[in-house]
Amino acid sequence: MAIPTYLEAENWLRTVFSAKAVGRGGVIYRAARDVERYAGRDAFIREVHRRGFTLVENGDQFVVFCNRDPVRLLVERDPPKLSQRAWPVHIQACDERHGTARF
Repeated sequence: MAIPTYLEAENWLRTVFSAKAVGRGGVIYRAARDVERYAGRDAFIREVHRRGFTLVENGDQFVVFCNRDPVRLLVERDPPKLSQRAWPVHIQACDERHGTARF
């Protein structure tokens, strides 16, 4: 079964980045699974980078700040904790050996 043309990677990216929020310098978000399914993570990251935007991944969401303004974290968890999937197993093992676990 053929993929509908609007779901082909190039068309999907064009549709995502033609949202009104993009033109206004706002924020858009997409589920990571959709990005990976329709465009691919690398293609999405390249498009965000090409436009000079900022991309943040949180849980299963990609959040794109559609402007070139700096992004600051104003409220941080106390203490900061990262999910297991945020750190590859080899980094976790290294941290544990050196007593610098991050979560």
